[in-house]
Parts: sequence; structure tokens; C-alpha cells
Amino acid sequence: MDKNTFTQKVLESEKTLYRISLSILKNPTDCEDAVQETILTAYSKLGTLKKEEYFKTWLVRILINICSKTLRKRKRFVSVEELSEESVPDSSVRTEVKMALDALKPKIRIVVVMKYIEGFSVREIKDILNIPEGTVKSRLSEGRKKLGIELSESITSKREEIFFGKTEIL
Repeated sequence: MDKNTFTQKVLESEKTLYRISLSILKNPTDCEDAVQETILTAYSKLGTLKKEEYFKTWLVRILINICSKTLRKRKRFVSVEELSEESVPDSSVRTEVKMALDALKPKIRIVVVMKYIEGFSVREIKDILNIPEGTVKSRLSEGRKKLGIELSESITSKREEIFFGKTEIL
């Protein structure tokens, strides 16, 4: 693969890399760093890519390894920015979904994000994460179930707020 092809494929994958890293790291600055480190690592290890058609899968695997390394280094350090984001309630659907995703275990969340947000197939996820296809499917099932519960609880509490709010007004 030449330099121009590499650059083109990286640019095509950049948003996917960012979203996947955000689902793991939950910090935009760390995500940007992870994506940059992924690109540098991929370029330096380009000779290890066996088939060009698997470039995106290979790139995502590198990203996941880098994100895991970042999490190990961080050891659950919570920044002031993250605390302030959590303390400001936002009623948008996007925020509700993000909160529901964040409530999932990391191993479930990454599979759900890769499948439903990034559009990877079960087989691609299996290859990237190096887990059996059945494990991918069971994690997707568990993720869908837990997301359904989280989102339905959120909707129910909003309905109660609206209902009780109207009751108090009357």
C-alpha cells in the first residue's frame, strides 16, 4: 500500500475511529490522542497488514489496543470536565442514548457501538476483537436488552415528571 492510499483509507476511517474511541475512553481529548497514535502506529506497522481489504478492521484493532492501554494508564482518573458534563442535565434523545450506552459494561458497549453505530458486521467484530462469533451475538443481545431497559426507565421517569408536574399545576 502506498502513502496516498494509506492517507485516503485513514481519512475514510477517521470518524469511525473517533466514535469507537469515544465509546471506550469517554473523553474527547483522549480520543483524539488515541486516533492520532493509531494512525502513527498503523503507518509504522503497515508491513504487517496481510490484505489491503482488511485495512479498516486492522486499524480498529490497533485503536482498541491503544484505548485499552490508555485506560490502564488512566486507572479511572475522572477529570473536572467529565464531572461538569455529568452535572448539567440535558434532555435530548442523543444524551439519553449516550447515557444508556455508558451504563453498559465496556465489553458490551464496544460491540454495540461497532455494530449499530459503525456498521461493522458480526464477522468483522469477531475478527477485530478476536472473540467467537457466538460471543459477539450474545453481547449484542445483552446490549440490546440492557439498552431497552435503560431507555424505557428514562422515558418512564420523564413521563412521571411531566404527569406530576401537570398535577401540581392543577
